[in-house]
Amino acid sequence: MDYAVELNGITKKYGNLTAVDNLNLKIPPGSIFGFLGPNGSGKTTTIRMMCGVLTPTSGSGKVLGYDILKNPEEIKKKIGYMSQKFSLYEDLTVEENLDFYGEIYSIPPKEFKERKDIVYRMAGLSGREKTLAGNLSGGWKQRLALGCALIHKPSLLFLDEPTAGVDPVSRRIFWKVIREMTKNNITVIVSTHYMDEAQTCDLVGFIFKGKLLDFGDPNEIVKKNNAQNLEDVFIKYVEEMTGEHHGVRPLDIFFNG
Repeated sequence: MDYAVELNGITKKYGNLTAVDNLNLKIPPGSIFGFLGPNGSGKTTTIRMMCGVLTPTSGSGKVLGYDILKNPEEIKKKIGYMSQKFSLYEDLTVEENLDFYGEIYSIPPKEFKERKDIVYRMAGLSGREKTLAGNLSGGWKQRLALGCALIHKPSLLFLDEPTAGVDPVSRRIFWKVIREMTKNNITVIVSTHYMDEAQTCDLVGFIFKGKLLDFGDPNEIVKKNNAQNLEDVFIKYVEEMTGEHHGVRPLDIFFNG
């Protein structure tokens, strides 16, 4: 099987600090992969290596068939990236933001017009083309940022905590759009702290202190750990790795103990 992402023993060290430790990962095309872990666990470092921005200290891997060591520039052309900060120019209109990204990717004018129309329809931005990005609500900024990340038709999309600070309705609409995208064989890698979002992914991976603790179907992981949901599994892994207890004391002990 040809994977969208295949990492073999990827390690990244900064002096004596090991940010990512011998990580193996296989993500099928057209799937949504949820990358889970506390802040500082190695998610961002791993994603930057997959994007061709960071060079691994050791190990090997391929992204969309391109070697992450030999072909980082080819990888960058084929991927889209949406950060938590949305990467928008707030003093530009919705249309001007899309135009800016279209120029960055050197999309031919006729083709770009068609893609822009598709983005407007997909993101529900029709009628807001002349609105300044800075005047949009968080949910609309989110949709515009997604449109900018998709304007060059990437085969792989990275989403870095894309729904942080966004209202529940916008979150639901956003994930509906993401699910529709995968029908066109676009692979999505998303880091999130919302376990309800992660539960809807096709695959999830838990990383802590640079080590991949678990990988697989989220429902199977929950079942394997005799848990009720992914949040319980997440807390369990963190407790096992740190030796600290993060649960809530029973109410009778809280009031009477």
